[in-house]
Amino acid sequence: MPETAKAEELKVDILIVDDTPQNLKVLSDFLRNQGYKARPVSSGKLALRAAETSPPDLVLLDINMPEMNGYEVCEAFKAHPVLKDVPVIFISALSETLDKVRAFNVGGIDYITKPFQFEEVQVRIRTHLALRQLNQNLSQQNQALQTSLKRQQELEEQRDNLLHMIVHDLRAPLSGIIGYLSLLERGADTFSEKQQRHLNLAIQSSQTLIDMISELLDVYKLENGEMPLFRDSKDICQTILQATETLEGMFTDKVLICELPQSPSPIFLDHDLIRRVIINLLSNALKFTPRGGEIKIQAETGADRLIVAVQDSGLGIPEELQAKIFEKFGQAELRQENRRYSTGLGLTFCRMVVEAHGGKIGVSSQMGQGSRFEFVLPVSLPETASDLPINISAN
Repeated sequence: MPETAKAEELKVDILIVDDTPQNLKVLSDFLRNQGYKARPVSSGKLALRAAETSPPDLVLLDINMPEMNGYEVCEAFKAHPVLKDVPVIFISALSETLDKVRAFNVGGIDYITKPFQFEEVQVRIRTHLALRQLNQNLSQQNQALQTSLKRQQELEEQRDNLLHMIVHDLRAPLSGIIGYLSLLERGADTFSEKQQRHLNLAIQSSQTLIDMISELLDVYKLENGEMPLFRDSKDICQTILQATETLEGMFTDKVLICELPQSPSPIFLDHDLIRRVIINLLSNALKFTPRGGEIKIQAETGADRLIVAVQDSGLGIPEELQAKIFEKFGQAELRQENRRYSTGLGLTFCRMVVEAHGGKIGVSSQMGQGSRFEFVLPVSLPETASDLPINISAN
């Protein structure tokens, strides 16, 4: 293809529609001198035919024409699936009545008057071509973003399905391992002290894996709405004490302080899931509280809400990382940075259970002063969780 033809294809294509030959010539000559590709046509029907054959970048459209006036031509452009986004600038003589409201209602973006002020024509054309280019770029970027998001969602779904399948299949052999280890434990009297310790560690490690698998499956169920809440009215103090009793053997070198309501406080919620939330928060505090350190659990009940907090005396969590510890895969990211402030999916599970109850969970922490994990649950569920006040950094 000759170089002149290539250059012609790269020029901005402007379709000029006017039934007055002199106006067509004046505008065509001006636009060509400015480096544009000008296509003059003398009627609305010819304009539509020319545009369908090769869509222009912009249209200069006279209003008063026979057969089809400019408004009708513009309406036809805007109704066409290919031409609807082509910008249309109306042309009107000073002696004519320009219905500006109708011009904009049918899809026109601007107007210029005859006789032409060429500087004005140039400025308006440049402005609207630039706006069109920006809109096209934005549309392309939006389309690329939508495609990327869709692909990301597909990959996340595939990952979650694969992960669910793997952990589900792991549970059975791990349960078998624990069963065989338990059989060995029955005859452990003949083992040396070192062998007994190794056996106990093997049983504990296997049980930890089972717990992690159960936690991951529960997170999966919560995400997919497959874990219903079995609510009943029980004393929240008893639920908290049951959680502390589960971990009683782990507090041998740390101090646990409980600040609970003095009188029974029956709360209507899924106490089994909330007990597991408290166990996870306490387990997290135990892992990051040094020997001899203090862990405090507090509960406060009001007319419309329950507040439970677990305070540790660990090193604390940097502010910029506090939200990540509640994310499903936030721990993997933190481990890559060699910074661990939680383990597994425990805090993700906590967040999802609390939110399933219509509540909020968050953490406040200062380096060197420990961390305070707190969740707020409505006693009678509000319409939205945003009704609940909470003064800590929440995910």
